Amino acid sequence: MQGTPWTNPESYHKWAPVTYAGKLGEFKTPTLVICGERDYRVPYTQSLELFSALQRQGVPSKLVVFPDEGHWVLKPQNSQFWYKTFLDWLALYVK
Repeated sequence: MQGTPWTNPESYHKWAPVTYAGKLGEFKTPTLVICGERDYRVPYTQSLELFSALQRQGVPSKLVVFPDEGHWVLKPQNSQFWYKTFLDWLALYVK
């Protein structure tokens, strides 16, 4: 995407997860959504929109938001939590 949401709203809408929410009725795969509030690549609000849409469709899902992280989870305590959450999710759904 180039520009900002106010200079290029079409591009932001095209790539926003909520744009595809109508197709979520077809989604069945359990989904773990992890994001950082300081992510400058993917606005964390898109993760909230995706999670909300998944929940409304009854798709097993979990949301983890790191308020003090960006696109990458780098702080040691957050990284440990990320890995534990991820591995627990896999253990629950991958058999």
